[in-house]
Amino acid sequence: MLEIQRQQLLLDILDEKRFATVAELTQMLNSSEATIRRDLVKLDKQNKLVRVHGGAQAMDIGNKGSTMKHIAGDAFWVSKETKADVKRAIAKKAVELCEEGESIIINGGSSTFMMGEFLQRRNLNILTNSFVLAQELAERSMNQISMPGGEVYRKQGIILSAYENDTTQHYSARKMFMGTPGISEFGLTESDALLIRSEQKLRRQAEKLIVLADSSKLEKRSSFIFCPLSDVDVLITDSDAEPTIIEKYQQAGVEVIVVQP
Repeated sequence: MLEIQRQQLLLDILDEKRFATVAELTQMLNSSEATIRRDLVKLDKQNKLVRVHGGAQAMDIGNKGSTMKHIAGDAFWVSKETKADVKRAIAKKAVELCEEGESIIINGGSSTFMMGEFLQRRNLNILTNSFVLAQELAERSMNQISMPGGEVYRKQGIILSAYENDTTQHYSARKMFMGTPGISEFGLTESDALLIRSEQKLRRQAEKLIVLADSSKLEKRSSFIFCPLSDVDVLITDSDAEPTIIEKYQQAGVEVIVVQP
């Protein structure tokens, strides 16, 4: 990650959290403690934040609310910048699998958000629970965009519905695209129990499940199982994936597409 990107993400985190420790910033930005401390010194000198013992706080900490209105939480934007080139290549391939005029579902996430760049020149019917992706496509494309009803879940930049009957049940799609924190022989996993029900509702409306997962997600497990591996139709990953892992997924009936970043 470039210094300017890391520092902007650092400011975004503070804008939402108001205060963060060096340890928290180190973990969230996947950087060394020394690098984060240098960033804090530089940004403090530029009057963009206030350094305090053990961390930093936003400049307007005494004001009511933030001057910057986030529609997605810091976790989403940090994740978006992690292995961005790889995710972009995977997203490009995912969009290439779409046929003009067909209906698709895109689950919210940093990897699927990258599809927005390549969907701008397409003409599709898209149902997505990602309000950041929906906003991007509404402003920059001619695609037909639909969203389920529900509450904003800012951490992941998505909308979650607490109701069984919403617009999702009236949508019929050829393909559903989604990312994952981990995929293994145990199946496709998710890190948040709140997301499972909403994602499974989306899955029921699509014929085919296509998973976007860079090589670092392969053979990783998270807390909750979304579906068994046999329910995954296509996996798009990158060329750093181990051949033995790819072969194992293929033997389980998964079509694996490998892209070169």
